[in-house]
Amino acid sequence: MSKSLRGRLLAAIFSAGVAGAFAAPACAETLADAIALAYDTNPSLQAQRATQRSLDENYVQARSGWRPQISLQGAAAFTEFASPSAARTQAIDTNGDGVPDTVLPLQGDGRNFINSGSLGLNLSQPIWTGGRTAAAVSAAEGDILSGRETLRRVESQVLLTVVQAYVDVRRDQEGVRIRQLNVEVLRKQLEESKARADVGELTRTDVAQSESRLAAAQALLQTAIAQLGISRANYAAVVGQNPGDLTPEPTLAFLMPNNPDDAFGIAERFSPLLRAQQFAEQASRARVAAARAERMPSVSLRGTLGFSGSVQPFDSGRWSKEIQGLAVVTVPIFTGGLTSSRIRQSVERNNTDKINIETQRRAVLQTITQAWNQLVASRANIDSTAEAVRAAQIAAEGTTLEQKLGLRTTLDVLNAEQELRNNELTAVAAKHDAYLSEATVLAAMGRLEAKDLIPSITQYDPKRNFHKLRFTLGYVPWEEPISVVDRVVAFPPIPISADRPGEAPIGPGLQPPPAAAPAAASAPKK
Repeated sequence: MSKSLRGRLLAAIFSAGVAGAFAAPACAETLADAIALAYDTNPSLQAQRATQRSLDENYVQARSGWRPQISLQGAAAFTEFASPSAARTQAIDTNGDGVPDTVLPLQGDGRNFINSGSLGLNLSQPIWTGGRTAAAVSAAEGDILSGRETLRRVESQVLLTVVQAYVDVRRDQEGVRIRQLNVEVLRKQLEESKARADVGELTRTDVAQSESRLAAAQALLQTAIAQLGISRANYAAVVGQNPGDLTPEPTLAFLMPNNPDDAFGIAERFSPLLRAQQFAEQASRARVAAARAERMPSVSLRGTLGFSGSVQPFDSGRWSKEIQGLAVVTVPIFTGGLTSSRIRQSVERNNTDKINIETQRRAVLQTITQAWNQLVASRANIDSTAEAVRAAQIAAEGTTLEQKLGLRTTLDVLNAEQELRNNELTAVAAKHDAYLSEATVLAAMGRLEAKDLIPSITQYDPKRNFHKLRFTLGYVPWEEPISVVDRVVAFPPIPISADRPGEAPIGPGLQPPPAAAPAAASAPKK
């Protein structure tokens, strides 16, 4: 962890424990701001984008099977000849063609040294690979399509984490505010109890009860402050900066379906988890075809241009030149069972991917069902807790007045205040849970994406890098007809990994909640 990030996280923790942590900064921070910052800087999302760009290279590597291969090869050799005295007048073969071509002056002891060299240019052009390259390209395309859906899933997970961190901080800030208010109320209650005990209206028991409740409330306040520090640290980790004055969460209603059946239907078509597995099955199906193509013959053209001769003394007129052109047909006959084993292995891997499609479908439906039920419960709790807070507020005020008239005890007042604070905290938690459940449903459906939430910013397009690689260094024009022949003249036929259109962006994006109407405007006219 870098020092700057460590400093931000520590600042998030410690600033939660001071009074300045709850003061509003110069400008408010919205959920759209937090999502936009995380979308541009979150390391998990950035790493997944780099992984996808790396995956795009598999397509180029697969297509290289249709492209020519050119290599240059050079060699230098040192040879020492030691001839007997009877053969010292014989000619010597210096270029290795088996024909004596020169008589070299030998040293007195019958030894001679020759420096020779060779230089060759080799060219190989596949004409038909039996479908091997076509299948490899289809498998690479399936992997890339699956990787794009994985990138969508990681994006949804990051944005869901941002949403959770945002609503967690707002919930805990509200919790600290309620706890602080509770401490202030109980402190005033204790002061009042002491004053009334001094004049004999209350007993020492009443004072002790007030002291006990105040001490417990102070402990709960410290716990709430600590929890806020944790939430602020989580926010800084996923967004990249400490939370400021967070505005209320904007509505997600423009993305939400009307019922769970609609959510299931949308997820069937656009869930990144399900689509990634479906594209993975396409890739493994292409690999089955690639394994079967190993039984097919292949055709290629090869050419060689070579030069060889003596280097010392150098005489270009004595260097030999060789030009060779070959049409090579390779037919596999027997591989010791290797090809058959690879076919069976590829088939079973494809079977696994087919089964996992249903596994992922059930996982998506389970997530949607759980989140939807939680959403229904939370929405119901919002209404009931709001009514509970209203009733508890009336009860607390009435109990306080009745205590002053001698109709209620100090314990009654303390219990009424505690019930009010608990209901307020429950109401805050209900709103938090409802919003998070909505975001979870959208993530499972495939709608919790930047194109829907923050359409105004520049969106990352993984297809841009792929299209750039389509005609990169190494491309040759004649690979196009070769690719057509390789795919058409193949048995069995090579499956095609086909992309499917995604869901169009849904506007208008995250909008700030409408401002509350002024009290004067909302008051009835007399």
